[in-house]
Amino acid sequence: MTLLLFVHFLLLGLRVIDCTADTWRRCTDMLPLDLLSFVLERDTSKLVPGVHMKQAGGLLVNCDLLPKQFSIVLTLKVTSSAPKRNEYIFSLTEPKKVEKAGVGEEEEENNKRDLLENRGVSGVEQHGQGEKERRVKSNKEPGRIILGLRLSNNRLHFILKGHGGVVDHWVFRGARLDDNQWHTMVLVIGSRHVRLTVDCNSPLEIVPSAPFPSDLNIQGARFHIGSRGRWKGLYSGLLRQLVLVPGLDATHYICPSSNPQLAVLSVPPLLSDLSVIGTEGDNHVTSYETEERVSVGSERPCSATLQGQMWFNPLSKGLYLCDGTLWITVLEDHKRLDYVSEHQVLPTSSETHDVEVFQIPGLGMMAAMAHRSASGSAVYLWNNEGFQLYQNISTYEALAWRHFSIGKKVYLVVSNSGGGPNKRKQPENDFSVIYKWSKRRKVFVRFQTLQTHCARDWEAFKINKQIYLAVANHRHGDKNHTIDSVIYRWNRLTKSFEVHQMLRTSGAYDWEFFTVGPYHFLVVANAFDGVTTSVDSVIYIWVNGSFQVFQTIKTFCATDWEMFQIGSRVFLVVANGHRLQGNGPSQYAINSTIYELDMIGQLFVRFQDIVTYSAVDWEFFSLGEEYFLVVANSFNGESYSLNSVLYRWQGYEGFVPIHWLPTIGCSDWEFFSSKGESYLIYSSAKAPLAKIFKLKTY
Repeated sequence: MTLLLFVHFLLLGLRVIDCTADTWRRCTDMLPLDLLSFVLERDTSKLVPGVHMKQAGGLLVNCDLLPKQFSIVLTLKVTSSAPKRNEYIFSLTEPKKVEKAGVGEEEEENNKRDLLENRGVSGVEQHGQGEKERRVKSNKEPGRIILGLRLSNNRLHFILKGHGGVVDHWVFRGARLDDNQWHTMVLVIGSRHVRLTVDCNSPLEIVPSAPFPSDLNIQGARFHIGSRGRWKGLYSGLLRQLVLVPGLDATHYICPSSNPQLAVLSVPPLLSDLSVIGTEGDNHVTSYETEERVSVGSERPCSATLQGQMWFNPLSKGLYLCDGTLWITVLEDHKRLDYVSEHQVLPTSSETHDVEVFQIPGLGMMAAMAHRSASGSAVYLWNNEGFQLYQNISTYEALAWRHFSIGKKVYLVVSNSGGGPNKRKQPENDFSVIYKWSKRRKVFVRFQTLQTHCARDWEAFKINKQIYLAVANHRHGDKNHTIDSVIYRWNRLTKSFEVHQMLRTSGAYDWEFFTVGPYHFLVVANAFDGVTTSVDSVIYIWVNGSFQVFQTIKTFCATDWEMFQIGSRVFLVVANGHRLQGNGPSQYAINSTIYELDMIGQLFVRFQDIVTYSAVDWEFFSLGEEYFLVVANSFNGESYSLNSVLYRWQGYEGFVPIHWLPTIGCSDWEFFSSKGESYLIYSSAKAPLAKIFKLKTY
């Protein structure tokens, strides 16, 4: 079965999402609702062809009334054989009232509604932007539909329950959707207009003779994806994006766009991770279908020439898809972690504060070590036996590495805390360096130098196709910890990074960027303000081109944040280093905390406390259907030789410890996979070594 058919059958099963409300409030202060994310599993191993139904209670719990203005953003594909009958893309319906009619009566009334819809009851024509739209109204159709969007005869029908319970239809006849291509549409519903924009072209607009009702009750209403709540009228095309944006005209978030047919506000990770294949005449159009053959046997490097091809690994019984850089899991035999064994002890030139594992297309997997000494840091290349030294790069008391890509070019940025060779360590001498991978020389070469202040971490991320770098400036001199950390932005004209925004931080140790739906977040781990380690770490949200404070969380020498998702649940875990107040003793055995995003309250709330010992890092990973966290315990107040702990997700119980791994001054954990096998590597800040553990599964 091709991927096209797989997603096609899946979407036929996206049936019902409950929506309930408790108080009379209008939906104007809500976040955009990515409706597809509520019904799609993030783990592709849980998906099977056929019918799936997901219940997501509490979708609209903050309101009872439909907002006066809202937008619907959707990306769909309609086959060239356009439906001649009604096919519902989505609908919002009233709760069933079984006490008023029996099953037979209800079915009879449904059939009457379908007859009215197919006849196209006479109405009033209106003109807008050179196209015709027809408004159809039936006083004989009380109906259960509150809001709906359907296709028939290549026309797009917008349906809304109006005054007196009458269901009004507006027909957009110029949409031209039946070309078997992807199209992104923004439907804006205001109090006195309906406006449709397809692929950022000129909008089609309808102005009704009477304003929409301002008291449209949606208590107990249900969203139906790809249907109107019954098997008749199921949508037969493909959906990639379906977002409800209360209170806003979302057109400005979509247009203009360099690729308007696939403009993105919020696409579920499962769908955005599928292969991107160009169509004739347009190198940017996405499709989920592939005619490429499937290779069988040992793994070969995934490269741009193999993009879209599939590979079956008989050892792991897995099916993988090449995205141009990495093999993405499509189907895989479920693995369960059995035990952890030591695979390689890797001697290093000095103690190591951080390790970064990444891929170089066409070459393989690499690991960059941030060595404490001023003699440089090493980059290693992975082979069948383990990591082998590949390149030494001049660094000065390096603290962290971060890799990122701009187009097809690969970069590494290092945090230096020293002042350079033969230089006295002064605040003005602190700098960090960006290195660029040279395809010709097969090594990293110096690209750009940036002024930093005892930088502890770099974070690379992308927002609206723009590349950013965030540096965590720890201190200026020996005592000034409350300083500015910097967000840099890539300038396409000068081919360099320039200062975009400065954020006040207190002994910043780490940045973590993540996205939830259409929202982008950046959280900083603040460790010390010069007096105490009991300081607030801050979660920022991206608003109008810059980061603004979203939430503050009390932390204790926070050294790391790790974001992860399990199903539709979003978590943040912080590594708390130690408690220190004034001249008092430090407390190293303290709780590190997992927080969960409360979608309704729109903030992160405490989920679980875990006792850690001067924790400096968390690493999240998954094996099959199981989820894990491993913590880097570095010091217990007496010794640096102690166990770091591997935790398994147990659902209601949260994370429980399952393996204790002996480490020495553990400073960082990284998870990686190679040829169907899974590994963990840790770096030591107190011994000149790193260790790789192999995860044995059954």
